[in-house]
Amino acid sequence: MRIDILTLFPEMFSKIFEESIIKRARQKGLIEIRIINFREYSKDPHQKVDDTPYGGGHGMVLTCQPIFDCIESIRTEESKIIMLTPDGTLYKQQTAYSLAKEKHLILLCGHYEGFDERIRSLCDYEISIGDYVLTGGEIPAMVLVDSITRLIPGVIEKESHLQDSFNNQLLDYPDYTKPRVFRGMEVPEILVSGDHKKIDEFRKQMSYNRTKERRPDLLEK
Repeated sequence: MRIDILTLFPEMFSKIFEESIIKRARQKGLIEIRIINFREYSKDPHQKVDDTPYGGGHGMVLTCQPIFDCIESIRTEESKIIMLTPDGTLYKQQTAYSLAKEKHLILLCGHYEGFDERIRSLCDYEISIGDYVLTGGEIPAMVLVDSITRLIPGVIEKESHLQDSFNNQLLDYPDYTKPRVFRGMEVPEILVSGDHKKIDEFRKQMSYNRTKERRPDLLEK
């Protein structure tokens, strides 16, 4: 298996995969791990990869172009692309077993306020490791690599992993940033209207809809 990790902070991975089971799996050629800084794909003169959100708000949003170009340069027909995001599907052992059967995984680590919503169109999976917020997707990527690697045939004995055990209650609304139209995908008209009351209402509704669709248990709580 090959795993490509797309990140703005490659130094965070300098030691984590050089120890224990993952190190031995790499030495045996059972897994190949590559760390890719997607900032290098930015066409901005200063390699900028983020911009302010349409509709206003705090923080910066990761832009489409560097991430689209990076993924399109490395993916193959066998690639499965995973966005690591707090509003993804909760990661479980069954998911790890499923991903361990793939030949090529691309893990996309977010940072700042989040991704331009249109980046999600690239992804096969959106995964969260829990109901909390981290600084970025690097630590979740480490969690996935660790949990998946040990399930690859030949890394550890099969019997070993068969014995393993297993604030606002709404998810975030979709974010968008420049450009307004990217490959035919448009930012919702309301976000460029300048009507902040309607923008706030729109975002609350989108937040509720996403929570109802993806995590109805949060609404029950």
